[in-house]
Parts: sequence; structure tokens; C-alpha cells
Amino acid sequence: MQKNTEPILIETAWEVCNQVGGIYTVIRSKVPAMVEKWGNRYFGIGPYMPNMVSSEFDPSEDYNNPVGQAVLKMREYGFEVHYGVWLVTGRPKIVLFNPQSVMHKLGEIKYFLWENFKISAPEGSTLIDQVLTFSHQVTTFLRILNNVVNGSVPIVAHFHEWMASLPIAYCRKEQMKISTVFTTHATQLGRYLAMGDENFYDNMSHYNWEDEAKRFGLDCPARIERMSAHGAHVFTTVSEVTGEECRHFLGKSPDVITPNGLNIERFIALHEFQNLHQKFKEKIHQFVMGHFFNAYKFDLEKTVYFFTSGRFEYKNKGFDLTIEALARLNWMMRLENIDTTVVMFFITKQPYHTINPNVLQSRAMMEEIRATCEAITKQVGEKMFYEVAAGTKPKLPPLNDFVDDYWKLRLRRTLQSWKTNSLPIVVTHNLVNDRRDEILNALRKTQLVNNAHDKVKVVYHPDFISVTNPLFGMEYGQFVRGCHLGIFPSYYEPWGYTPLECIASGVPTITSDLAGFGDYSMHHVEDHNSYGINVIRRRYNSFDDSANQLATAMLNFVKLNRRDRIAQRNKVESISMQYDWANKMRSYYDTAHLLAMQRI
Repeated sequence: MQKNTEPILIETAWEVCNQVGGIYTVIRSKVPAMVEKWGNRYFGIGPYMPNMVSSEFDPSEDYNNPVGQAVLKMREYGFEVHYGVWLVTGRPKIVLFNPQSVMHKLGEIKYFLWENFKISAPEGSTLIDQVLTFSHQVTTFLRILNNVVNGSVPIVAHFHEWMASLPIAYCRKEQMKISTVFTTHATQLGRYLAMGDENFYDNMSHYNWEDEAKRFGLDCPARIERMSAHGAHVFTTVSEVTGEECRHFLGKSPDVITPNGLNIERFIALHEFQNLHQKFKEKIHQFVMGHFFNAYKFDLEKTVYFFTSGRFEYKNKGFDLTIEALARLNWMMRLENIDTTVVMFFITKQPYHTINPNVLQSRAMMEEIRATCEAITKQVGEKMFYEVAAGTKPKLPPLNDFVDDYWKLRLRRTLQSWKTNSLPIVVTHNLVNDRRDEILNALRKTQLVNNAHDKVKVVYHPDFISVTNPLFGMEYGQFVRGCHLGIFPSYYEPWGYTPLECIASGVPTITSDLAGFGDYSMHHVEDHNSYGINVIRRRYNSFDDSANQLATAMLNFVKLNRRDRIAQRNKVESISMQYDWANKMRSYYDTAHLLAMQRI
């Protein structure tokens, strides 16, 4: 075995090689920066999910390190262990355990969970059962690894969220020589309570965490989370906003704040991301024409694209505030007679039956019109060339004479079939619960239903955008680049990757002071507003005041001319490196890992 006395870092998360939530983005995007610092002494541990790993995991036979030796030992004891390379930038070694492979031990695992820590695991929870069996495997692995190195190599084990953190308690109970770090990205209770309490932040200190955990059926996860926060050598969370939750619901303040970052890709020339914006904006133009122009048209050169996205949490994600502010923006733009159109996209995930057939038909008809126009253009071009080349006078001939009656008739009939007297559809899909959908009901209430006279148009797309999407035909990141402004005034958002993804793409964004990203930007980015990061005040602010502030911020953006918007995209791109893992954000993790080694 390779001799090395330098410390090794093992990062354990339910999302390692398992794309099920936002923490996947945290771990995956951070890998290159971690490998840059730790080299081949960095490892990941996650659950083996066959449907997830096929495209991201490559088995390895390189066992010439302490982790590899521990893997071989576990296999000797009969465990199913998958060891290999995570096929992401940085290509770290990872160890994956199949939770199902030790499900026959679940009763024993639950018994010792109660016997050792007085935590009762409920019956019938697939997730909790998988978490417990996975934790049993990780604990066994760390126990073996601790014996393999026998104190010769410092070990730092970093655990993300309650799904991965139970081994911390066993590490401390058995006094393993392992420095432990626990990061919670959102408290178990916070997300649930915030959805139902309009004054959540004011009322936090009045909640009894045990009563609320039982009320929401979160007793087991909440107790594991609380025990991990107290048991780890170092406890961290992603923002000061979430740190306040931790003090109330976990009874512990974070030792270190570890904000999230991205692996920012800088372009050599500033014009490159401007070109990409133009390229993908043209694709959005095509969608907008197919969606709106069969009912009425507006000037695409005087149209700006706003969007919001994220999982469907109507209040937590600020969808309610966004719709109210859009209604006020619509009124203000009409009052000032502003000659600009705003198209607002809501991109989220809701149950639906199918894409609305009328939406698909309209897009297909527009493509037919395009094909017909291209055929006419080709015919006119050829005939005009012969006419001009053979002519004696430098005069443009009547082009209409060059179009065959067949193409004239075809174009006329296609246009007549495409046009409609109905308003453009707000939602692109047939929802399962159309009448109960909170976004749709709010749009109806505020009369944002795509009237021709409205300055603000709305497209509600209840599915995530991908390259296979028949309506857009591009990746989500490309869609972001094609838009002008991202709007994310969250009420509850421990961090918030969506606004960070905006600035990484050179797109200005609006966030809130209750989002970890917004709070961090307020305190660490000087003059953030001038760089295209607008932070709406929601803490200690009424809903009405926040809606006015958001509407005003959007109005100010609408009033920018094209040159100003280009300048702001340049400034947004220039500030993005302040959120890069390797450039800055990894340093917070470095502090946590060093502190954990000192404390052991």
C-alpha cells in the first residue's frame, strides 16, 4: 500500500453520484476545487442507485490507498461495495453502498439506534429505511478504515444532511480517530414551517422543535439532524439565515458558515457570452412567436425575457410575491405607456397529463409557415437573379410576380389556419389539478392572462427544460443565457443556486435577503446592485412593501436600453468569480476541515 501520512478527506452525501436534489449540484460542482487541493486524498461516499450510476460511475481496480484497502476488507466481510471513479470534472474516487443489500439487518439497525441514541425509526418509510441501512454500511466502512490507518493518517469525514450523518454518532461513541464535519443545507423543520407561517422568522423562537417534528412526521430525521449537529467536531451550514434556524431548531450555532459556489467557467473574450445570449435568445424568440403570434404580435426587438425556476414551493420560492409584483409592473408599464413587452416564464415541476395540444399545434403551424416562407424565398431569389442578370435597367423587379400561385395559396391557407381569436394559453401543459394550482389561481386573480393590451405576458411551463423538450429544444443553462433577468425573491431559501446560475451565465438576477445567496451577496459583495445582483428586502418587510420593491426593480430593468443591458451583463460576468469554488468559496470548507482536525 502506498505510504502517505498526509490527511485524507472523505465527503459523504446521499447525492454523491445520485442526482436527486440541490446538494448534488453542491457536491458535483465543488469536486474540481476539492481535487485541486486534496489530489488523490479526496474521496466521496454515496448510495449505489443502479438507475443513477450507469452514466456517472466507472469501476476501478486501484486499491493502493487506505480507502481502497478498506473496500477490500468490507468485501471480505460480505458487503456489496462499489469502488471506482465519479465521471465528473476532477474524476474523484468514490465508494458506493447499496442500501438494499443489507436490508435484512434493518431490525437490528433500528434496535441499536434506539438502544444507543434513543431514536425511534418509524415503520413503512422507504427513505428512512434506506438511510439507516446506508448509514450502517458507512459506519462499518469508517470503522474498518480507522483500523487500517491505525492513527498513521489523519482522516476527515464530512457529512451532508441527515441522510448521511448518522455515522457521526457512532464515530464519537466508539472514539474513532476521525475528525467529523456535519453540514446541514436546510433544517428539517424550517422548510415545512415556513410554507405555512407568514411570520415564520418572527415566530421561530416560539416553536417547540419536538412538538413540530412529531406534527410533521419528522421525529426521526429531526433527531438524527440534531444529534449530528451536536456530535460533529465542526458543525456548518450554508448561510447566516439558516444558521438562525439551527440555533432555534437544533439548539446549536454553526461553527463555520460554508456558503455554496459554482465551478465558474470564464470565457476568454467578453463578446463570447454576449454571442451566446443572442444565440439562445433567438431560440426563445421562436417559442414566443409560436405561442403568441397566432393571436397577436408584438415587437421582439422591444421584448425582454424574465424567468423564475425551482421546485414548486409556491410561497417559499416567492412565486406569490413574483406574481403580485408582475401585476403591479403591468399596471405601471401601461400607466407610463412604455413601449416594451415583458414575457415572464415560470419554470417549475407540477403533475401534468400532456403538453397542451393547442400549444404543440401552434408551434407546428408556425414551422409550416417558416418552411413555406423559405421555399418562396428560394424561388424568388432564383427568379430575381435571372431577371436582374438579363435585364438592362438597374431596377428591382416586382418580387410578387416571381411567386407561384401554389405558394401564395399555401401560405394564405396556412396563415388562416394558424390565426385564432383566443388569448394565448398561459400554461403550456394540461395540469392534473388545474383548478387548485396556486400559480394559475394567482394569475387569474391578478388578471395576468395574456391580454393583447397587457405589457406583461406569462408562460407557465410546469416541467423542467431539457434539450429533448419539444417546445424549447435546448438545455436549461442555454435557456437561462437567452433570458434577460432571473427573478427569485424567495421567502425560504437556505442558499439558492438559481440566482447564482444566472450570474455564472452573465444574466442579472433578483433575489431576497431571506435567501442565503442574497444574504451573502449583501454582506460580501460591495455595491452588488450595480453588478446586477438586486436583493429585495423581505425580512422585517411587509408583503406589500416587498411587492412594490420587486415591481420597481423590474420596472427599472425594463427601462434600460440595449446598451445598458449589455453593460450590466458584462458587470455580472465580471463579479461571478467571487462565487467560484476554487477562487474563493472552497476556503470556507478548508477552514471547517482544519478546525475539525485541530479539535480531535
